[in-house]
Amino acid sequence: MQATRLNIPEVVLIEPRVFGDARGFFYESFNQRAFDEATGTQHTFVQDNHSRSSKGVLRGLHYQIEQAQGKLVRVVRGAVFDVAVDIRRSSPTFGQWVGEVLSEDNHRQLWVPPGFAHGFLVLSDSAEFLYKTTDYYAPQHERCIAWNDPQLAIAWPDIGMAPLLSAKDQQGQLLASAQLSRG
Repeated sequence: MQATRLNIPEVVLIEPRVFGDARGFFYESFNQRAFDEATGTQHTFVQDNHSRSSKGVLRGLHYQIEQAQGKLVRVVRGAVFDVAVDIRRSSPTFGQWVGEVLSEDNHRQLWVPPGFAHGFLVLSDSAEFLYKTTDYYAPQHERCIAWNDPQLAIAWPDIGMAPLLSAKDQQGQLLASAQLSRG
């Protein structure tokens, strides 16, 4: 696999080696040893999640103030624009974001470490999104930063329609007033 550290170096774009021919393809979607080497970390994944969303659905920017989750994310059907926002107060990249297109065609994965808010926008007619987490979902600790926070100025792709948001995501807070973990 090829691992590329993005502008926020803790966020890593992972591109597996894909072996394909006229019959289809094969690739190793996860290998603990290779993941640890690529990210320079040692995390144990405790939960796998799978979501399906329609075009224009924007989920996020989600994080947990306790039981912070690292996420290894990928798309197995369709395409999304995936975003990680550094919300670690002591970080030199606090308030900065990185984004990548993840799709069934490019097989890319994004490592979003604990201490980051995460979200994605569906670019295709629908998308199936899989992610592994380093801690369990804890709804009492979940928070949301507004996807369109002007301080973050995330360059979401124009898909010709307004994003479709859940009621929870419509209540997202600005980073300046969001409750963040102590870290």
